[in-house]
Amino acid sequence: MVEKFPIKSDCLRRIPNGFGWVDHRLLREGHMRVCSSDALALYLVLLCAADGQGLSYYGDGLLCSLLGWSKGRLEAARTCLNEAALIAWDAPLYQVLEVPLERMEAVHADS
Repeated sequence: MVEKFPIKSDCLRRIPNGFGWVDHRLLREGHMRVCSSDALALYLVLLCAADGQGLSYYGDGLLCSLLGWSKGRLEAARTCLNEAALIAWDAPLYQVLEVPLERMEAVHADS
Protein backbone atom coordinates (compact mmCIF):
# COMPACT_ATOMS: atom_id res chain seq x y z
CA MET A 1 0.00 0.00 0.00
CA VAL A 2 1.27 3.46 -0.87
CA GLU A 3 1.58 5.85 2.04
CA LYS A 4 0.10 9.28 1.40
CA PHE A 5 1.20 12.51 2.98
CA PRO A 6 -0.17 16.02 2.39
CA ILE A 7 1.86 18.02 -0.09
CA LYS A 8 1.11 21.26 1.77
CA SER A 9 0.31 20.32 5.36
CA ASP A 10 -0.20 23.97 6.32
CA CYS A 11 -3.13 24.20 3.84
CA LEU A 12 -5.24 21.18 4.83
CA ARG A 13 -8.95 21.48 4.09
CA ARG A 14 -11.16 22.02 7.08
CA ILE A 15 -14.92 21.65 7.24
CA PRO A 16 -16.34 25.19 7.47
CA ASN A 17 -19.82 26.27 8.52
CA GLY A 18 -22.19 25.81 5.61
CA PHE A 19 -20.15 22.94 4.22
CA GLY A 20 -21.64 21.02 1.28
CA TRP A 21 -20.53 17.60 0.19
CA VAL A 22 -20.12 15.62 -3.01
CA ASP A 23 -21.13 11.97 -2.86
CA HIS A 24 -18.25 9.72 -3.96
CA ARG A 25 -20.76 7.47 -5.72
CA LEU A 26 -20.91 10.07 -8.50
CA LEU A 27 -17.44 8.95 -9.49
CA ARG A 28 -17.41 5.33 -8.38
CA GLU A 29 -20.76 4.36 -9.88
CA GLY A 30 -20.42 6.16 -13.20
CA HIS A 31 -22.91 8.99 -12.72
CA MET A 32 -20.35 11.54 -13.91
CA ARG A 33 -19.94 9.73 -17.23
CA VAL A 34 -23.52 10.48 -18.23
CA CYS A 35 -23.25 14.20 -17.48
CA SER A 36 -21.73 16.92 -19.62
CA SER A 37 -19.01 19.12 -18.16
CA ASP A 38 -21.55 21.95 -18.11
CA ALA A 39 -23.97 19.79 -16.13
CA LEU A 40 -21.23 18.97 -13.62
CA ALA A 41 -20.33 22.66 -13.27
CA LEU A 42 -23.98 23.50 -12.58
CA TYR A 43 -24.18 20.60 -10.12
CA LEU A 44 -21.19 21.97 -8.22
CA VAL A 45 -22.78 25.42 -7.95
CA LEU A 46 -26.05 23.88 -6.76
CA LEU A 47 -24.20 21.79 -4.16
CA CYS A 48 -22.51 24.93 -2.84
CA ALA A 49 -25.77 26.90 -2.81
CA ALA A 50 -28.02 24.21 -1.32
CA ASP A 51 -29.19 24.02 2.25
CA GLY A 52 -29.21 20.82 4.35
CA GLN A 53 -32.16 19.43 2.36
CA GLY A 54 -30.46 20.15 -0.96
CA LEU A 55 -32.72 23.12 -1.71
CA SER A 56 -31.66 26.31 -3.48
CA TYR A 57 -33.55 29.29 -4.87
CA TYR A 58 -30.73 30.43 -7.18
CA GLY A 59 -32.50 31.76 -10.27
CA ASP A 60 -31.52 31.50 -13.92
CA GLY A 61 -30.08 35.03 -13.98
CA LEU A 62 -27.79 34.43 -11.02
CA LEU A 63 -26.70 30.99 -12.24
CA CYS A 64 -25.94 32.33 -15.73
CA SER A 65 -23.96 35.18 -14.18
CA LEU A 66 -21.98 32.90 -11.86
CA LEU A 67 -21.15 30.44 -14.64
CA GLY A 68 -20.78 32.95 -17.49
CA TRP A 69 -23.42 31.13 -19.54
CA SER A 70 -26.35 31.92 -21.79
CA LYS A 71 -29.81 30.84 -20.71
CA GLY A 72 -29.77 28.09 -23.37
CA ARG A 73 -26.55 26.65 -21.99
CA LEU A 74 -28.02 26.64 -18.48
CA GLU A 75 -31.17 24.92 -19.72
CA ALA A 76 -29.14 22.20 -21.45
CA ALA A 77 -27.07 21.56 -18.31
CA ARG A 78 -30.19 21.50 -16.14
CA THR A 79 -31.88 19.03 -18.50
CA CYS A 80 -28.85 16.73 -18.33
CA LEU A 81 -28.87 16.75 -14.50
CA ASN A 82 -32.62 16.24 -14.40
CA GLU A 83 -32.43 13.26 -16.79
CA ALA A 84 -29.62 11.77 -14.68
CA ALA A 85 -31.96 12.08 -11.64
CA LEU A 86 -29.39 14.20 -9.78
CA ILE A 87 -31.64 17.26 -9.40
CA ALA A 88 -35.28 18.23 -9.39
CA TRP A 89 -36.32 21.67 -10.59
CA ASP A 90 -39.58 23.53 -10.20
CA ALA A 91 -38.77 27.16 -10.99
CA PRO A 92 -37.38 28.88 -9.05
CA LEU A 93 -36.56 26.00 -6.68
CA TYR A 94 -33.79 23.45 -7.22
CA GLN A 95 -33.33 20.33 -5.16
CA VAL A 96 -30.09 18.33 -5.25
CA LEU A 97 -31.29 14.73 -4.96
CA GLU A 98 -29.84 11.65 -3.32
CA VAL A 99 -27.55 9.95 -5.82
CA PRO A 100 -29.68 7.21 -7.41
CA LEU A 101 -28.78 3.57 -6.90
CA GLU A 102 -29.96 2.60 -10.40
CA ARG A 103 -26.90 4.03 -12.17
CA MET A 104 -24.66 1.38 -10.61
CA GLU A 105 -26.74 -1.33 -12.23
CA ALA A 106 -26.61 0.47 -15.59
CA VAL A 107 -22.82 0.76 -15.37
CA HIS A 108 -22.47 -2.98 -14.72
CA ALA A 109 -24.83 -3.72 -17.62
CA ASP A 110 -22.66 -1.55 -19.94
CA SER A 111 -19.47 -3.42 -18.98
